[in-house]
Amino acid sequence: MNQLSQQPTKKLYRSRKEQIIAGVCGGLAEHFGIDPTWVRLIFILFFFAGGCALLIYLILWLIVPLEP
Repeated sequence: MNQLSQQPTKKLYRSRKEQIIAGVCGGLAEHFGIDPTWVRLIFILFFFAGGCALLIYLILWLIVPLEP
């Protein structure tokens, strides 16, 4: 029997508990099982490094549903 089909899939949601602006970083952290501070720091580093972190954050804010 295939063990992968028996495991429940984790869905990505914006967090209600770890929310500062829209809960995107908190939701990503909960999905990957890491501290939300690390995800926020990564977004800040990419923002100041000239990356498109703000655009990615805004897109995720619009696409990812809020946690039920």
